[in-house]
Amino acid sequence: MSEQQAEQLMQQMQMLETYFSDLSQREGTFVSILREATAAIESIKSLGTQPDSDTLVPLGMGAYVPTKISSNNKLVVNIGAGIAVEKDFPAAINYFEARIKEIEIALQDTATKKQDAANRLEQGKAQINQLMQSQTPPKMG
Repeated sequence: MSEQQAEQLMQQMQMLETYFSDLSQREGTFVSILREATAAIESIKSLGTQPDSDTLVPLGMGAYVPTKISSNNKLVVNIGAGIAVEKDFPAAINYFEARIKEIEIALQDTATKKQDAANRLEQGKAQINQLMQSQTPPKMG
């Protein structure tokens, strides 16, 4: 392997490491979204069983205002792009469950890509080790 080929291999390895890191971040984001969607479903279900309850509404910077929820079985759901729609509880739960399925598919795809990148990184490391061993001058005794 020439010096130029070795340099190209090192560049490919760096790109793969960056790609692997990006996939790991994406995976973390998906897991956070899954937790949030699951928590939203649980909260909606509990609101359905306790229509009049006390809660705290976040104002930002750790400030909350106590309030009473007097649910009429409707809530507002942000569906993206700055658009929010009113949904009844079952429709909101269905929406979040559909989102969970989408995220699970994306998470599975990301895990597959991450495994592929990890395999390619291992192959690259093996090639580099092989190159290093072939470059080592024989020891004189």
